[in-house]
Amino acid sequence: MAASRPARKTVTLHDVAREAGVSTITASRALSNPALVSKDTIERVQQAVRATGYIPNLLAGGLKSQRSHMVAALVPALSVAQFLPTIQALTDVLDAAGYQLILGQTGYDHAREDALLGTMLSRRPDALVMSGLVHSEASRERLRRAGIPVVETWDLTDHPVDMVVGFSHLKVGSAIAGYFLTKGWQRLGIATGDDERAAQRREGFVATLGREVPVAVAPAPSSLESGRRALGELLAQDPALQAVYCSSDQMAQGVLVEARARGLRVPQDLAVCGFGNAAFAAHYDPSMTTVHVDGPAIGRMAAELLLARCRDEAVAQRVVDLGFRIIERESTGGSGRG
Repeated sequence: MAASRPARKTVTLHDVAREAGVSTITASRALSNPALVSKDTIERVQQAVRATGYIPNLLAGGLKSQRSHMVAALVPALSVAQFLPTIQALTDVLDAAGYQLILGQTGYDHAREDALLGTMLSRRPDALVMSGLVHSEASRERLRRAGIPVVETWDLTDHPVDMVVGFSHLKVGSAIAGYFLTKGWQRLGIATGDDERAAQRREGFVATLGREVPVAVAPAPSSLESGRRALGELLAQDPALQAVYCSSDQMAQGVLVEARARGLRVPQDLAVCGFGNAAFAAHYDPSMTTVHVDGPAIGRMAAELLLARCRDEAVAQRVVDLGFRIIERESTGGSGRG
C-alpha cells in the first residue's frame, strides 16, 4: 500500500515575521498597509514571503474589513473579440486601485447566467460588472438585495439594476439601415446572431427600412464559418442582393470570404458592413466597414463608477450612453482603413 503523503504545514504570518526578523504586526502592515513602514522593512518582509511561500488569507482579511477586493464580471464568451478591450480596460483600472477581476462566461445562456450570478455572489465580491443586461427579474432582485455596486455594460436601459454604461442597439440598427439607404441600395439582407442585442439591432434596421428583408440567423457567438453559411442562405432568398449588414465583424469576415469564393466583387456586386470594429477589420482585404463602439471607454467608465460606489461616493449619472459611429471602409465603397 502506498505511503500516505504527510500533511503540509500551513505557513502563517508569524512564520514570515520570524523569517524577516520583525514583529507580526509589522509584517502585517508591510503587506496590507506599506505606507506605515520603511522601504527596508517592506523588502525584508517580501523576501521572507518568497522564502517561506506564504500565501495571504484574503478571505480572512475580507471578513474583518467587509471587503474582498474582488470584482466579478460576466461576459457571454471570451471568444467574442469586441468584449476584450472592455475587459482589459476594466482589469487595468481595477488593478491600479487594488482590486482583482474574476470572470465568468454565460455562453449566451440565461440559466447559466443565473447560476453564475449565484456562484459569484456566494464569493462575496465587492462589485459586479455585466456584459449586457441582467435578464431574469429574480437575478435582478437578488443583486439589489446583495447591496453591492452593479454596472451593466454594452447595452442601455432606463431601468438598470444599479448603473449602466453602453449604447442603444436599436439606434445602431437604424443607423446602418439609414447608411445603406443613402447609398441607394434596396436589395438588402441581414446576417445575424441569435442573441438579444443582435436582435435589437435587426429590429432597428427593419424599422428604419420600413419592410422585412432576407435574414440568416446563426447561434451566438457568430464566426467566420457562420458568416459563410449566412451569405449562402441570403443569396438563396435573393440572388440579386446588393448589401448585407452583419451582427459582428467575425460574421462579416465570413460573408466576405464566401463572396470571394462565389466570384462576387466587393463592394461592386455586394457591399458588407460589420459590427464591433475588431482589430482585423481595418486591415482585411477589402477593409471592413463596421460600427465602432469604444470598448475601452466602457471598461474604464464601469470601473470608475463601481470604485466610486465602493468608496461610498455618490454617482451623479447612473445611465451613461457612450454612443457609437459607423466607420466607412472599402467593403461599402469607402477609401480609408481608419
